[in-house]
Amino acid sequence: MKLRRSRASRRGRIEIIPMIDVMFFLLATFMLASLAMQRLDAVRINLPSGHAQPMNTSEPLTVSVSGNDEVSVNRHAVRADQIEPEVRRLLRPDGNVVIAADDHAGHGAVVQAMLAARRAGAEHFLIAVRRE
Repeated sequence: MKLRRSRASRRGRIEIIPMIDVMFFLLATFMLASLAMQRLDAVRINLPSGHAQPMNTSEPLTVSVSGNDEVSVNRHAVRADQIEPEVRRLLRPDGNVVIAADDHAGHGAVVQAMLAARRAGAEHFLIAVRRE
C-alpha cells in the first residue's frame, strides 16, 4: 500500500516580475537620494567668498590683484612687466600659485597676472576666497 503525503510537494518558483519592480523602486530611490545630496548652487555670482579647505603649505606664493588693478607678488608691489621674473624667482618646486583677486579687480588684470605666472613656470593656480 502506497501512502501519500498530506501536502503535495511543489517546487518553489522565483517570480521575476516582482523582483524587477523592487529593483526599479530601489533604483529610483537611490537616484532621488543622490540628487538631494548634491549642492545645486555650485556656481556663485560672488566668487571671492566661499568655503575652501585650508592649504597644507606654510607660506604659498601669492599673486594679488587689488581693486584698482595693482599687482603684488607676496605682498610686494610689482609692475605688469615684473610679474614673470618675480614669480620665477619665488616659485617653489610644487608649482602652486595662489591668486588673490579683489571683488572689484578687472578680469583682464587677473588674467594677465595668471598668464605671466604661467610663463614663469606655475603649473597649478589656486583661487583665494573669503570664508563665509
